[in-house]
Amino acid sequence: MNKHSNICAVKTVLLLPCLAIVLLLSGCASLGKGAAEAVLEKSENEDSRQCQVWGEAFTGIAADLAKKQGKTKVLFVHGVGDHTPGYTTQFLEKLAKELNLNVRSEGQKNIDLNTPLFPDTDLGNLRVTHLLNEQNGQELTFYELTWSGITRQEKALLNFDTSGEYDFRRARINGMLKKFSNDTGPDPIIYLGQSRVPILAAYAQSFCWMATQDWAELPSSGKHACLGLNDSNADRIANDNYVIISHSLGSRIVMDGMQRIASLLATPEKHFSSDQKAKVILSPKAIAALQSKHIPFFMLSNQLPMLQLGRELPEVAGQEASYCNPDGANYKKRMLKETEIVAFSDPNDLLSYGIPPGFSEKYIDSRLCAKITNVNINIAKVMDAFGMADLANPMQAHVGYDQDDRVIAMIARGIGNPGASPLIKQRCEFVKEVK
Repeated sequence: MNKHSNICAVKTVLLLPCLAIVLLLSGCASLGKGAAEAVLEKSENEDSRQCQVWGEAFTGIAADLAKKQGKTKVLFVHGVGDHTPGYTTQFLEKLAKELNLNVRSEGQKNIDLNTPLFPDTDLGNLRVTHLLNEQNGQELTFYELTWSGITRQEKALLNFDTSGEYDFRRARINGMLKKFSNDTGPDPIIYLGQSRVPILAAYAQSFCWMATQDWAELPSSGKHACLGLNDSNADRIANDNYVIISHSLGSRIVMDGMQRIASLLATPEKHFSSDQKAKVILSPKAIAALQSKHIPFFMLSNQLPMLQLGRELPEVAGQEASYCNPDGANYKKRMLKETEIVAFSDPNDLLSYGIPPGFSEKYIDSRLCAKITNVNINIAKVMDAFGMADLANPMQAHVGYDQDDRVIAMIARGIGNPGASPLIKQRCEFVKEVK
């Protein structure tokens, strides 16, 4: 059984007991199949899922595509669980349709990531796809990072638990749940250990390839390392548009990765030996171009508050005025002009959280100049069973963001602006927040 089959089975497992409980509590178990079908039919026909956005308006990818200068580039970073290259295919197809990108490269480019820091370490795969609108010439390059190969070897320690000589002792449904738990549960734990730096290096390499090379210049395959930012990259960095999309643990990786890059640019001697530093180019002109950039981060099933627990504070925190205001003492030492974080969370997703006021000032590196917008959205449908109880599948609430039409429309065309999708104008409520 493949991963998608396991997820579907888990969804069914979580839904059926809840439905049974509702029937028993309502005293309507005797209604049998007809009553159950009525509940399910009602949940399918009436889509009353909430969508509320609190923060600042944003424009989405479409506004970047319309710019005459520069390329638009999107980097996707997955969360927990074993992934293989191509995991974003369905999401990418829906995004391309929303953005009217009707032509796609015949194949993808696959880079086996490497770095001078760990020359003998496999850092995963960067799969790159090129999309185009044939009529107006708009184009998008999509970078998909698969880092789970780094944790796969460590998770192999649990393989005995689902082996043929052990797994048969479990009930079949419990066995499926245990396999899912063993695949996803260890990743946040492993990330806190020795695999954290290689995973962050994989992110840094992906960001570097996105910043320094266009589609035509990228290697088609093989193991390669991006060796930094040089003067010839400066104009490209200044003009190109970057978008980062992440899911669950991927959001923690993205933020840690950006903070690591900020530290690396500011104090490379802390990260590289003298031999390694000689191989990496960090051009002041390219860094200055990066400091002018506004980058949106779309965080699906956001987990930043939970994954901050027990961790150290950022290297530079609580100094937004100094780094982000043009009159600030450290303004020239910032990494980006602005990091726009759009955090998606479903209240029925047991593993996602909104970002509370004051979080960015204390827990996000001041050099990123972050601003926060929260999206409270029902991904899983909420069923009203005979008016007695509400049900929502927590598994669907966690894994369904990248297939939800409202999420994709918001990433593509934003909210609170004239170019927003009619779906968003109809289905989502926007409340602007000001400090």
